Parts: sequence; C-alpha cells; structure tokens
Amino acid sequence: MPAEPADASWRPVLDRSIVLRYDRVRGTDLLLMPERAVRLSGAGGRILRLCDGTRTVPAIVAELAETFPDAPLDAEVPAFLDRVRTQGWLR
Repeated sequence: MPAEPADASWRPVLDRSIVLRYDRVRGTDLLLMPERAVRLSGAGGRILRLCDGTRTVPAIVAELAETFPDAPLDAEVPAFLDRVRTQGWLR
C-alpha cells in the first residue's frame, strides 16, 4: 500500500535501520541498509540530512531555499521525500 503524500505537519526521519553516510572514495552519499546500499545522486543526501524528525517538509524546503533560491523546491523536495518514504526508508 503506497504511503500518503507528504503533508505540512510530517516531520520525516530516516528509518532506524538506515544510515546516511558520505563515501569519500566515490564522492557521493550512500544510504546503508541491512542488506544493501543505495547511492544517492544530486541533492538527495543534502535533503535527507535535514530529515531528523524535528523539521517539517515546509521547513526543509525553506532551509534548502536559502542555498538554492531559484530551484523549484516546493514541488521537487516533497516529491523526493514521498518516493523515499514509499521505499520504506523514511518514517
């Protein structure tokens, strides 16, 4: 069953079984899980680092907008978080 779309009150956090690490050899962020690793591209790691359970989705978008003022964050960040939650990687 698919997860509900992100709403303004959701405070995303990585599932307890998942660790976000920067791989210096590959120069990329990885999600490390019990049975596999997922290489993140683009700003995925930067977005997920803000998912600490204290920030709402609008707060994450606002924080990213300070660095990327012209990016279409209002649409892209919630869509990315929904995809990651559908995978079971976010709570």
